Amino acid sequence: MAVTNIYTVTGMTCSHCVQAVTGELSTLPGVEDVRVDLASGAVTVTSAAPLADNDVRAAVDEAGYELATA
Repeated sequence: MAVTNIYTVTGMTCSHCVQAVTGELSTLPGVEDVRVDLASGAVTVTSAAPLADNDVRAAVDEAGYELATA
């Protein structure tokens, strides 16, 4: 059963930002789908199993952006 989580990423301003974040998150093991809402910064990630927050944070950081803390 797929797991869906919504994260908030700060610093994205254009479609290149969306592509960078999507690309990095898509490399995480088990990730099936990544949807980014540029206007709100919401990033919806669907994966085969729960993802570790540290892994998600590292992928977003690698893309050059920051995962907002709840």
